[in-house]
Amino acid sequence: MVPALRYLSGACRRARGGFPGGFSAACRPAQGRPWQLCQGGRRASTRPETVLKSVSSWQALHGVAPVRSSAVANQSLHNSFDVVIIGGGIVGLASARALILRHPALSIGVLEKEKDLAVHQTGHNSGVIHSGIYYKPESLKAKLCVQGAALIYEYCNQKGISYKQCGKLIVAVEQEEIPRLQALYERGLQNGVQGLRLIQQEDIKKKEPYCRGLMAIDCPYTGIVDYRQVALSFAQDFQEAGGFVLTNFEVKDIEMAKESPSGSKDGTKYPIVIRNTKGEEVQCQYVVTCAGLYSDRISELSGCNPDPRIVPFRGDYLLLKPEKCYLVKGNIYPVPDSRFPFLGVHFTPRMDGSIWLGPNAVLAFKREGYKPFDFSARDVMDVIMKSGLIKLVFQNFSYGVNEMYKACFLSATVKHLQKFIPEITVSDILRGPAGVRAQALDRDGNLVEDFVFDGGVGDIGNRILHVRNAPSPAATSSLAISVMIADEVQRKFKL
Repeated sequence: MVPALRYLSGACRRARGGFPGGFSAACRPAQGRPWQLCQGGRRASTRPETVLKSVSSWQALHGVAPVRSSAVANQSLHNSFDVVIIGGGIVGLASARALILRHPALSIGVLEKEKDLAVHQTGHNSGVIHSGIYYKPESLKAKLCVQGAALIYEYCNQKGISYKQCGKLIVAVEQEEIPRLQALYERGLQNGVQGLRLIQQEDIKKKEPYCRGLMAIDCPYTGIVDYRQVALSFAQDFQEAGGFVLTNFEVKDIEMAKESPSGSKDGTKYPIVIRNTKGEEVQCQYVVTCAGLYSDRISELSGCNPDPRIVPFRGDYLLLKPEKCYLVKGNIYPVPDSRFPFLGVHFTPRMDGSIWLGPNAVLAFKREGYKPFDFSARDVMDVIMKSGLIKLVFQNFSYGVNEMYKACFLSATVKHLQKFIPEITVSDILRGPAGVRAQALDRDGNLVEDFVFDGGVGDIGNRILHVRNAPSPAATSSLAISVMIADEVQRKFKL
């Protein structure tokens, strides 16, 4: 049994912004697939020790008042929710927050497989608040990033969360890069990115005294923040509004409830049963999945389409030694090359004052494989047999070999970094942390560039909404994504 969510009345402020048209046609289930109600009945039980308050340690660390414990103390115990969000990363928590602020009378729960929240992609990213310059005009990535950056800054101001709007330079160091830089500048203008300007060598030196370059795009709206701190603040908002978080709940099965011999009505009202690896269960009416590295597997568990498949790419960072951090003031990025799938190694200041250099992009042999030798046979077989990885490798063979070489030899990465800051030497850097990016890949070996949201057909499929591909800049876009998800949940499920 788990404590019931508290039902709150009264108005709650809805996050500003939104998308009047809802999801783009590409992100909607095919026409003629109704989101119908389903019947059934089954009583489930979940032990109370499954429920943990994952934000308490962060609250103590940052001096935030603890979340009220009324839900824990509530004597009316049940395991049924109107809406369940699977995934306790920044996108899942932002979506849970948006839903409960918009629908305070609904019981909403978040299921997270780890003992703490926001520990994977959210807790291992670079912390950059992206401006939205890179993405194809009119794409979801472009729209959600530009709007999401404004919402993140506004939210941090409201909550007193520290950030630095330190800006970014996208620097051309070779003559052949200048046409691509100018095209990128035009793209940024089309996307509505604030404050962009093209600058020459003398202005580059004013912004970054130790950086060399022929021309650069100055992006003053780019910033940095601790996204895990932001995500846990979302969790606090969610719990204070009456929502509940269940950690240590790794989803194993999603199925329709069977007829209960006891005659319980819960199966009729809450027809979906979600079971974890310990055999514990919760029931709900509707499901939103924000499962990151496991989004394809969760979709498959629910009977929905497993494609696009997730291929994990590990990004290793280097650290600039503290005595050399004066060399970098803000973000410094290379001009992206459209022939290759990732942005390239860059310089990223952190909220703690450190400077990260990287990341590279190499195939991870485990979905949560943060170390080079982390290995999962199942994960490796999945990417080889079920995704378009082999085609991607052949299409980008030289790029992949170069990334592997840089991962093994620091001198190769330093040689690249010296194109921007010649003063950096191998003795100035240390090996740092790593993250794993959940990259969706189609069967033809193409990286799925945009966000992907879909549902399914059948009893479960009509009651579920999957966030299938939400790579960078998902953290920047999280509040804008949450508004979009709340709009779609309200429209499809008629809440």
